[in-house]
Amino acid sequence: MAVVEVKIRNEIGWITLNRAEKINALSSEVVRTAREAVADLEARDDVKVIVLRGSGANFSVGYDIAEEVEVGLSRPEDWHGALTRNVGLSMAVWSSTKPTIAAVDGWCLAGACELAMACDMIVATDRAKFGEPEIRFGSGPVTLLMPFIVGQKKTMELLLTGDIIDAAQAERFGLVNKVVTPDELIPVVERLARKIALTPLVTLRLTKTALTRAYEAMGLRNAVHANLDLAAILNAADAPEKKQFAELVRSQGLRRALDFRDSRYGALSDKPGAKS
Repeated sequence: MAVVEVKIRNEIGWITLNRAEKINALSSEVVRTAREAVADLEARDDVKVIVLRGSGANFSVGYDIAEEVEVGLSRPEDWHGALTRNVGLSMAVWSSTKPTIAAVDGWCLAGACELAMACDMIVATDRAKFGEPEIRFGSGPVTLLMPFIVGQKKTMELLLTGDIIDAAQAERFGLVNKVVTPDELIPVVERLARKIALTPLVTLRLTKTALTRAYEAMGLRNAVHANLDLAAILNAADAPEKKQFAELVRSQGLRRALDFRDSRYGALSDKPGAKS
């Protein structure tokens, strides 16, 4: 079974992350194959819009942590190579001259949240969850797009706490274009894509290029590349919590490690009067 599926219909290219049993975690194979799919659809004249979605009831939980732990990356230069590959997928989506839409259901976390943000539009279900919780186990954002999407204050809050937000909050923050029910997701995305596809391809390409250049003139691409260098150092940095997390992944599995991570933050609450 292919880890990434590609279908074309009505001038829309659908890329589906197809690891439902792993909540569509972005393994190195998924990253490589998805990037190839984006490049292929970008080159085709019979495709005007590209849609990214996840199989099952989730978009993706982000990069495959278990795979990263198993590989055993330790030096900054090793991490830089791996993270460059990951950034390459998000930036391939961002750089596409064709409009891109993320159809998000369920979890959309970490590197997958960055992948969705790299799309021009996001349509999400009312049960979708967004966030970059990687700071909670000693990592950080890989493709630093959030400051350009939701602004400085909310970016600081989300990336320094690792908090996860629901679709309604994501829409208020400007992260999401539209919130729908799970049954409406694909029909709504398809209608949006078909509406966009009525425009001539050359017009879409040039308009998208102009918009992309506007954001890059604000420093988006430079920020992404500067963060990549820091992320490689950060992932190689020594921290007791990070060591414990990795050891739990190796010895007891990812679920136990995630429970350990979340338990450290579980007592904290945004409710008035809550003890910290």
